[in-house]
Amino acid sequence: MFEKPKIINPQKMNKIYFSDFFNVQEEVLDSYGALNVSLINDLPLFIDPFLLFSSKEEKYKELHKSILKYLTFLKTKSDRGNISNAERKSWYMFSEVKQNWLGYSRTGNGGSGLGKKFALAMSENMHNVYSDLNNEAVTNSTHIEKVCLFELGVGSDNISDFTCNLIKSFLLEYSENFANNFLDRSKTKLVKVNKAYFDYKFERWMPKSYNLPYHNNDFVILTPMDLLSKDDNWININDLRGKFTNICNTIPNDQLRSEIDSYFKSKLPAPIIIGKGKNQKEKPPTKKELFEAIDKVIKEFPEILNYYIKTKEFNKDRATEISKSKVIDIISFFKDSVMQLISQLIDQTDFYDIHHESTFEESLKRINFMKDVIEHKDGYKLFYHKGQPLKREADIQVIYRLTWFSSPYDINREVNNGRGPVDYSVSKGARDKTLIEFKLASNSKLKMNLKNQVKIYEKASNTKKSIKVILYFDNPELERVNNILDELNLVNDKSIVLIDAGNNKPSASNVK
Repeated sequence: MFEKPKIINPQKMNKIYFSDFFNVQEEVLDSYGALNVSLINDLPLFIDPFLLFSSKEEKYKELHKSILKYLTFLKTKSDRGNISNAERKSWYMFSEVKQNWLGYSRTGNGGSGLGKKFALAMSENMHNVYSDLNNEAVTNSTHIEKVCLFELGVGSDNISDFTCNLIKSFLLEYSENFANNFLDRSKTKLVKVNKAYFDYKFERWMPKSYNLPYHNNDFVILTPMDLLSKDDNWININDLRGKFTNICNTIPNDQLRSEIDSYFKSKLPAPIIIGKGKNQKEKPPTKKELFEAIDKVIKEFPEILNYYIKTKEFNKDRATEISKSKVIDIISFFKDSVMQLISQLIDQTDFYDIHHESTFEESLKRINFMKDVIEHKDGYKLFYHKGQPLKREADIQVIYRLTWFSSPYDINREVNNGRGPVDYSVSKGARDKTLIEFKLASNSKLKMNLKNQVKIYEKASNTKKSIKVILYFDNPELERVNNILDELNLVNDKSIVLIDAGNNKPSASNVK
């Protein structure tokens, strides 16, 4: 993505990935099939349970069966009724498995896990979502992802976290086996892990001890790459909404199809006539209105989910192929490109030697260093993937965090202190804290964010120092940002940094 990186002084290059910290060749991890995770920040990948179902490997098929066994247990208890709060907490609520270093919305590598909202949504909808559990007439199997199609409070990240907890014992054994065979004993530790496996006799999650890779006062869990995906699960609500009409047309029951069609039309807003005379036409529903109507139909006719899942099962081989391609793609992008950005920053020797100023000054200085590299030293190429601009803030936030790998400061991502998450909190003790918001110029809520959001975060975090970094990719985006800053009287605010990530720059080698 960049030109060939310059040789980096090994005294300056600190450790980022599992292979760096544990002194093991990356090829060993590749051969074992494990992802070489970053131990600085989560990578934007997650476990997709459909890959267990679609796998040709018996060990993964058994894991999928074990998930269905647990769902059966939960449904049996749900059918009984009157699940107590203690049972709901024990069976549905889990801490996030932060030790696998995967995901997006995390504080460092730790998040909120599966709390009360998830537990309530799952427990109250078991009878609707899994009414045909173990008696499927349309699909080949039940899938845990069905609940995120039916209950909008449950997202793909919840399903990934739930799956990770349900196959936790496998992941722990997988990691222990690697540690015993490939790591120096000084790099491992016998750890008692809570909720490692479920005991059906006692109907409770049990702890178990494992010899695991150990770093920075915590164990590390390795994950097989062939269980990982990026973006949405293979079975997901956005895909269902996009294919809703086609899915309904595949339902063989004429009466059911007619009922669904009538109900769907009744939930759409009344037509609005625009124009006059020959130019008169009906205004179509907005995407939001369309999706809201679809969600209501699914609630009324949950059997639609089975016909959608049937199409996903039919194309299960593509799930494996596409996920593998995306995972390799994102690993290459984050590893190679970020490392090359770091090599560029190291050339500016001060970047990794700033340790004595306030968090605000250090943060601002690092951002300005990055700005210079991005705008004048081909660093902008990092924000283009396969020729397209990287216009997802979550990806950009991961990149930014990885450039802080040598900092002695406390760098936390998406810190939530009660009023919503902020991208980063950089702190040095309790009295010196700076909040950083990383935004795209194309963000539709940019003006509202600049006006209100960071002030709210500052109040919640007991700090009055914040920096807003805004990436723009072309002149129209720059003009939009400048107009917003002008409206808010923020044009000369030094806490707002604009970075030109556009690709219309002359080559660095031609700039004098």
